[in-house]
Amino acid sequence: MSQPASIATNLPYLRRFARALTGTQASGDAYAIATLEAIADNNVADGALEPRQALYQVFLKIWGSIPVNHRGCGDAGSPAMLAADRTLEALTPLPRVVFLLRTLEGFSTTEIAVVLERSQAEIQELLDVAGRQIASQLSTDVLIIEDEPIIAMDLEAMVIDLGHSVRGIARTHREAIALIAGRAPGIVLADVQLADGSSGLEAVNEILAAGDVPVVFITAYPERLLTGDRPEPAFLITKPFRPDTVKAVISQALFFDRRAKLPA
Repeated sequence: MSQPASIATNLPYLRRFARALTGTQASGDAYAIATLEAIADNNVADGALEPRQALYQVFLKIWGSIPVNHRGCGDAGSPAMLAADRTLEALTPLPRVVFLLRTLEGFSTTEIAVVLERSQAEIQELLDVAGRQIASQLSTDVLIIEDEPIIAMDLEAMVIDLGHSVRGIARTHREAIALIAGRAPGIVLADVQLADGSSGLEAVNEILAAGDVPVVFITAYPERLLTGDRPEPAFLITKPFRPDTVKAVISQALFFDRRAKLPA
């Protein structure tokens, strides 16, 4: 596969990683664009690496060289970005990067060691550090919008294992709205297509109309959300998923949300 074709294939996933790392789509996309420009202008990608590894390596070198508070247009000073800054201070940057590469992007510890040019032993230690830091987050109540009973049960078990409580499980748009009962949950896990043909996306939009709530979309149809149009979800998991991925993304979403509600 040519370099342009490889970049096109991996760009949606790089954008997902960038958004999770920085906290907003605009900020993540700013780093992704800088990465593409660096590759196009200077051909800085390591030709010895597998193309996806090389793309992430260039991105992370740029991310490490630009201050974390260097944001895309319109982000500076927003509560979400201030929350992201405080979160990144609480969860030291390198463990956070390693944790996301492993649990969100699916890189093996060997691949991460290659991307970051570090030993596998150091990568494993960084993963352990990240796990301990993320485990310190406060618990909340979770609304699950999912029409497949087995998947819903799996998600419920993961949520409880993380130390959170489950507000309820909704199989339809109507059930989801009924479960919030005038009080927003701490976070929403939502599928896109529901049992009665209704849309999880519409249910989420109605919930968000009543107040800001972090949302994690868990879907077999990521192309419906990663379209390149704005806005796009900051937190997206593709089915079939791994439990550690779901847990990681829930923690990431709550990091940004909880910090945004704290005084600076």
